[in-house]
Amino acid sequence: MTSFFFDEMGISLTPTVPYGWQPIGEWIEIPSSRSKQINVMGVLNYESKLRCCVVEGSINSDCVIGYFDQLSETLTKKTVVVIDNAPVHTSNDFQNQIEEWEEKGLSFYFLPPYSPELNLIEILWRMIKQHWLPLSAYESYQNLFDGLCDVLQRVGTELTIDFECHNIKT
Repeated sequence: MTSFFFDEMGISLTPTVPYGWQPIGEWIEIPSSRSKQINVMGVLNYESKLRCCVVEGSINSDCVIGYFDQLSETLTKKTVVVIDNAPVHTSNDFQNQIEEWEEKGLSFYFLPPYSPELNLIEILWRMIKQHWLPLSAYESYQNLFDGLCDVLQRVGTELTIDFECHNIKT
């Protein structure tokens, strides 16, 4: 059996800055601007293998259903996907598809409400936003899109997470 962790992430030109420092008396600004959001949805396993797609625009139940329809066609063994209770995952349309996916070997484990710390892919999204995307990615929408696609392609090879130790390898 295989297990994956699923979630969506949105990112825009407003950078995520978890901390910073500067010399006393000096003011440092990080330029930012408003932009449309780039969304990513995907599954991640313990070996940092990522299967994702980038969506320009909103992610709704139809997008997520389409994603799992495609994923279910590629499975070679039974697979459990750990997933949160976001409205797009609990919609009637999504729930109505679960039986069909289960027939193809794809089942879901829904996390308790308000427990993102139990979804390992959240660590990946944080690493992308706070560590792996260069600041230059936030200079323009095209830079952000290109930088994000570059990082996503390197996840699992050059960029990995050791979930047993929570060590980040770059």
